Amino acid sequence: MKKRPSLSPRQLLLYAGLLILFTTLVLFLFRHRQDEKQFSNLTHDLFVTEMVSNTLNMHYNLANPEDFGIYDYDPVLPAYHVTDDQNTQGSLEEILTDLSKINPGKLDPEEAYTYKLLLRQLENSKIMNQYVLYRMPLSPSSGMHSQLPILLAEYTFRNRRDVEDYLTLLDQTDDYFASLLTYEQEKASAGLSMSTYSLRQVKNQCDTIITKESLEAGTHFLQTTFEERLDALTEGGYITAKEKEKYISRNNRLLSTVVQPAYESLADGMFLLEDSEGVPSLPSGLASLPEGKDYYQYLLISEVGSYRPVEEIKSLLAANMQEEYRAIRTLISQHPELAEQIKNNSYTQLPLKDAQTMLTDLQKRTLTNFPKLPQAASGEDETSPFPLTAYPRVTVKNVSPSLQEYCAPAFYLTAPLDDTDSNVIYINQKNAPTGLDLYTTLAHEGYPGHMYQTVYNNRDFINRDQNCVRQLFWYGGYLEGWALYVEFYGYDYAADLLEEQGRHTDALCVQLEKHNRRLLLCLYASMDIMIHYDNASREEISEYLKDFGIYSESAVNAVYCYIADEPCNYLKYYLGYLEILELKKSAQTLWQNNYTDYAFHCFVLNAGPSDFASLSERLQDQDIPPLQDQTGLTLELTKQ
Repeated sequence: MKKRPSLSPRQLLLYAGLLILFTTLVLFLFRHRQDEKQFSNLTHDLFVTEMVSNTLNMHYNLANPEDFGIYDYDPVLPAYHVTDDQNTQGSLEEILTDLSKINPGKLDPEEAYTYKLLLRQLENSKIMNQYVLYRMPLSPSSGMHSQLPILLAEYTFRNRRDVEDYLTLLDQTDDYFASLLTYEQEKASAGLSMSTYSLRQVKNQCDTIITKESLEAGTHFLQTTFEERLDALTEGGYITAKEKEKYISRNNRLLSTVVQPAYESLADGMFLLEDSEGVPSLPSGLASLPEGKDYYQYLLISEVGSYRPVEEIKSLLAANMQEEYRAIRTLISQHPELAEQIKNNSYTQLPLKDAQTMLTDLQKRTLTNFPKLPQAASGEDETSPFPLTAYPRVTVKNVSPSLQEYCAPAFYLTAPLDDTDSNVIYINQKNAPTGLDLYTTLAHEGYPGHMYQTVYNNRDFINRDQNCVRQLFWYGGYLEGWALYVEFYGYDYAADLLEEQGRHTDALCVQLEKHNRRLLLCLYASMDIMIHYDNASREEISEYLKDFGIYSESAVNAVYCYIADEPCNYLKYYLGYLEILELKKSAQTLWQNNYTDYAFHCFVLNAGPSDFASLSERLQDQDIPPLQDQTGLTLELTKQ
């Protein structure tokens, strides 16, 4: 046998060094993967727990829950319980403790970003939970008593399980509303009751949203829409005609014996909460409550995603108001003929007359400054008029007459994460927008607004296999700020449309209208701070509005009461919009010659829903994008 050659001391040292290096590398990878696995397990468990605890929420987020690890659940409409606050606080602290054991530096960049978002969400939620009785789940403008019927009417039936879940949720409506009434009673006991004005509004709404008469006639929208959805299942062979009739009978029974009495009981409860001995009260701002100003600052973070101090936000709004004033004065001084043109209102009439035609026009125009939608995982829709951009189908529906009083002028119903092909935009015919109003509304709700943003984010999320826990995060400023930001693009597109028709003066009127709308929304956002942080009274708001030519007492009442009952609502829109503009300025400074609106829009959309502090930090860490033309074609590569 040949003797195996012996290793020299130098070779032994080399092999030992390689072994140490290999062992170190293995330990390094193990530790990284250990953190990645811990984070993955933590976020998956959190996602599943949140989804199965609210079936309505899960159904609107996921078309196929089993694809996300959710195979079994009991349909539940989460009711409020007195012990919820303590349990929630304990759960938040437990999750934060588990999160602190994970080193975000050992996660990949996208997971590290998710970690940052989750940490900020949890920390603010923990603080917000200390002010649990300051919430307004039954607000006259956006309470669950008026939102629930819309969500039920649009509850998609994809299979038999969806119908069964839906009917189970209907059967829980009485317990759900009873829990909301318990919550309002606890607020009243703590001296935090809604005003008489708001209580009466909610009572009147409960009396009219669903009535015995409409149910007996079989004309209520929760009856008609239910049958329409069953028709589609019958035609698809998912249920038989006999099963359909049984489901209709069961739905009618539940509406008559559970849902309508639940509304009746809630209305009675609102009436009993009124202070019969006192003078009927108007709502007041959060600043009038013991810790209202502190709560307002955290509500800004929760609702808008802005971490700016209130005083800084005031300065930002004041500067913007002056900027819009200057723009309006400049336009009118340069074009005095606009004053007369505005009076005859002709500029609001566009050559496009219906919603579908307007959406098609907006689709085309967005291709200039906005990225095309990512292709759906299941492939492009062959029936789309724009197959290269994989545009989904959009249906424009009218809000049911019985809900017109309580709904916004228009809204987009968010598509599930894994089903972006079919989308619905609602138009409220009570004050139905037409012409310019309809076009810019569709820019806000459709392209390149809520629908475009939602479809982009959802498809990008699925294609990049991102962490599902991000679906639990909600950022009003990112969503509504974006929709308002692109709505102003809609005004520019409308002006272009008029210029193409040779209507130059009308196009200038549209630009003037854009600045007027910005000024008005800035005014409302400023009043939100005045009412909820500075404790401005109704009389002080009245005096303030006189400076802007608003003297109508009914108009003052309407504006004051709405803002008082909906803290941070206008800031979701306008501060969100201003935060995006501030982010845009930062991008222009950082990217300099490589900046384009297209690249900036890609950045905002690819980041996904986020708070603005995290978005700003992400922007600072990002490489300068390659120089692109308006459609994203790379012209030149410039490194940071």
